[in-house]
Amino acid sequence: MVQHKKKTAVLLVNLGSPDSPKPTDVFSYLTEFLNDSRVIDINWLGRKVLVNGIIVPFRHRKSAKIYEELWTEDGSPLIHYGRLCTAKLQERFSNDADSETKVFLAMRYKNPSIEAALASILKWNPDKLIVLPLFPQYASASTGSVIDKCMRIMRDLWVFPEIQFINQFWDDEGYLNAFANRGKQFNTKDYDHVMFSFHGLPERQVDKVYDDRHCKNHTCETEINDENKLCYKATCYATARAIAERCGISESEYTVAFQSRLGKGWIEPFSDEVIEKLAKEGAKKLLVFSPAFVADCLETTIEIGVEYQELFEEHGGEKIQLVPSLNAGDDWIDALENMLRKRL
Repeated sequence: MVQHKKKTAVLLVNLGSPDSPKPTDVFSYLTEFLNDSRVIDINWLGRKVLVNGIIVPFRHRKSAKIYEELWTEDGSPLIHYGRLCTAKLQERFSNDADSETKVFLAMRYKNPSIEAALASILKWNPDKLIVLPLFPQYASASTGSVIDKCMRIMRDLWVFPEIQFINQFWDDEGYLNAFANRGKQFNTKDYDHVMFSFHGLPERQVDKVYDDRHCKNHTCETEINDENKLCYKATCYATARAIAERCGISESEYTVAFQSRLGKGWIEPFSDEVIEKLAKEGAKKLLVFSPAFVADCLETTIEIGVEYQELFEEHGGEKIQLVPSLNAGDDWIDALENMLRKRL
């Protein structure tokens, strides 16, 4: 009898990027992204009017200029680092004697698409599929949307491989140590304050985690427990505590804040307001971590590195030092490999 060599497919998924910084491609990307009901969770008609009638038509050209500033000779940094991670991970698994593992990359919005990646995976006919959304802290608008998309694509299949989703990994030792390694490149004593800036969410989305409907009724800023283990805000604070401890940053030396808000009713404190306040109080140098993003992107390189720098200078500050993201560093690849091998 020929022994069957177990085949496992790994699908890494990140948020996505326009195909290019051209206004038409940015228009297409924003249309797909913002029409996701998990991103803008209002009734479908209101979302269509808001997104297709107001936000995208009036915002895409301005966004295109920002993407043009972000773009490199390798294209979108998010996709570039995703491809590097995929290739490095594939190399790690290539010498396994008793199993065969193939690593695939997809973006939740635009290309490479989840549809195309799953088509390639199913053609290979694996015994098992592990889907890893590259969002350390679970949120319905990010990880939840990836899981939802994969299930909607696969629900019409007659035959499924074994499927496993990794819904968050904020507490993974490898992930935390890799971010701490980035932070240790800087002497925190050279900075007036440290900020951990996470992507923001509407408070109503965070509240949906709880039966009593209000995140503020829980101890999300100070502890993680069975009730708030899937609360985005709670896991953000827990991530900051874990990285700060590894870097020797005391509680009084850092602030947790949330960036990229699109209106009122989002999680506070807001990163831009914290930066403005610190500058007015006399801070000259800030060190900023952005642990919600495993690869540098628009929110880190431009929003923090450029826009927040300008805001800081405007109110008397001098330098915001962005701690680089994990990108395709070997310690991050180690973390991903270990995370996946536990589930092979």
